[in-house]
Amino acid sequence: MTEANNRLISPENKPDDRVDAALRPRSLEQIIGQDTVRENLAILIEAAKRRGEAMDHVLFYGPPGLGKTTLAHVLANEMGVNIKVTAGPAIERAGDLVAVVSNLRAGDILFIDEIHRLGRAVEEVLYPAMEDFALDIVIGKGPAARSIRLKLPRFTVIGATTRLALVTAPLRARFGAVYRLDYYDQPAMKHIVRRAASLMNVGIDESGEDVVARRARGTPRVALRLLRRARDFAQVRAEGFINGRVAEEALSLLNVDALGLDEVDRRVLSTIIEKYNGGPVGLGTIAASISEEADTIMDVVEPYLLQLGFLDRTPQGRVATRLAYEHLNLPYSPNSQQPNLFDRENI
Repeated sequence: MTEANNRLISPENKPDDRVDAALRPRSLEQIIGQDTVRENLAILIEAAKRRGEAMDHVLFYGPPGLGKTTLAHVLANEMGVNIKVTAGPAIERAGDLVAVVSNLRAGDILFIDEIHRLGRAVEEVLYPAMEDFALDIVIGKGPAARSIRLKLPRFTVIGATTRLALVTAPLRARFGAVYRLDYYDQPAMKHIVRRAASLMNVGIDESGEDVVARRARGTPRVALRLLRRARDFAQVRAEGFINGRVAEEALSLLNVDALGLDEVDRRVLSTIIEKYNGGPVGLGTIAASISEEADTIMDVVEPYLLQLGFLDRTPQGRVATRLAYEHLNLPYSPNSQQPNLFDRENI
């Protein structure tokens, strides 16, 4: 695991996040934020219930840590059906998928995380299962081979992906509902922190909620992780109660600043500003300069910096904005940002 993926504020799932299952909402009413998605899902569920049918297949996409898996479990709870959870990389052969779907009952949900990583042979088996609720199985080899169609009960596939562009067009076309999950705003993040603290029996006031929520990068998974670290700090040094000062001290000790940036974020920005005069500079050059993988920077580091307005993507490469200079307390000179015609790779 690279340093960027191993960060405290990384939105990727980690082993110690397993305790978050107890904090997950179990109904649509308990879902905080994502109002448009929630309203559409409520209509989808009610319509399916009135018809007495399984829901349409649903695809969730968006950055990691925003609740795609949680929503899949909520849909199963709301429909009163079982959910089978798997992941694209775990289904290596078509036979693996056949074994999974053949055990589903009418109305059940098959949740496939990282669905963009399904193999082509597996997808070919999934197409008729989603569209015709049938499996085409070949028995025997050579001239004696014959195909048998096995009927399946009507079930629902829920897919989740952080890379919608990598989901093949035929697979995307088989989902009746496609929803994007966006980063959460500050009021929603505070509500999430307040609810989690209550369920964890952690004492916290409004200023403490504000500090944790503001540094969570609009991502509930990160907020819960920061709350656990603040809880540890408070239990050792602040009699177990988290106020604004305690939260700031706890998270500053972990090198997470007021906007949720950590050492890797700041190193990317300072490299662009100090080594390359604010840019433009190619992604590959940035990655080599800080000894990180280009894909990791693009998928894990850049999205939040772009959201804050600290970076611009130009045809020539990445450019640090005035806001980035101000955040790092560096003098800003727009004339210093001259195009580097020799640095156009991986832009």
